[in-house]
Amino acid sequence: MALGRTMRRRTSSRLLSSGAAAVLAGAVAASAAGITQAGLPLAPLSKAGHLVAAPAPGPAGPEQVPIPKGKTLAEPLAVALGETVDGITCQRSENVAYHIHAHLTIFVNGSAYQVPYGIGIGPPLGGVRTPAGAFVETGSCFMWLHTHVADGIIHIESPKFATYTLGQFFAVWGQKLSRSQVGPKKGSVTAFYDGKVWTGNPAAIPLTATAQIQLDVGSPTVAPEHIKFPQGLAGGITKPGVA
Repeated sequence: MALGRTMRRRTSSRLLSSGAAAVLAGAVAASAAGITQAGLPLAPLSKAGHLVAAPAPGPAGPEQVPIPKGKTLAEPLAVALGETVDGITCQRSENVAYHIHAHLTIFVNGSAYQVPYGIGIGPPLGGVRTPAGAFVETGSCFMWLHTHVADGIIHIESPKFATYTLGQFFAVWGQKLSRSQVGPKKGSVTAFYDGKVWTGNPAAIPLTATAQIQLDVGSPTVAPEHIKFPQGLAGGITKPGVA
């Protein structure tokens, strides 16, 4: 079944994300599960000031992860076979030599927004429309960072081990990310990584296995949401010779 999402075309073959190429200072230990928190720019939740409770999660989608009830933050830009965006290439099929998942939650002035399906997947998109929502199965190509469902799960499927960043994902999405902007939404950005405040540039947040990442734009600041990764999305795969 074709999925009728409208995807805007890129105006250039390469879109660089702000800060995505920055070195992750202090990221001292790499493995298939990600990197340790030692040395990362993290602070306790108290650093974020007053927090309001996260709203009730939306219904579980096809990946058994809640889909936010809010609007889509921004539609993905179309990607093409062979295109490289901020070091990420669109290949004809998914490459799972290195395969992990992270989760991204976005709030703007306290309201939840969806991360759309189809980011990093070249049109035409094909898939299924289940009672729980759409699931993209096919496309003309797949970036190493992409989304199948509008549930915030980022699929990291790469031919080699690497520590990819949230800035690279936003570059593939075709959206800006900085301390003052998340996609089309502007304002002070509070970022969370695995339940702690990220004090650095949000574009440098590492996409590690089962990472829980949240971006709050404006106020109020919503306390970090926590999802339970279902069995099929937990852990990671690294084939011999790619680490």
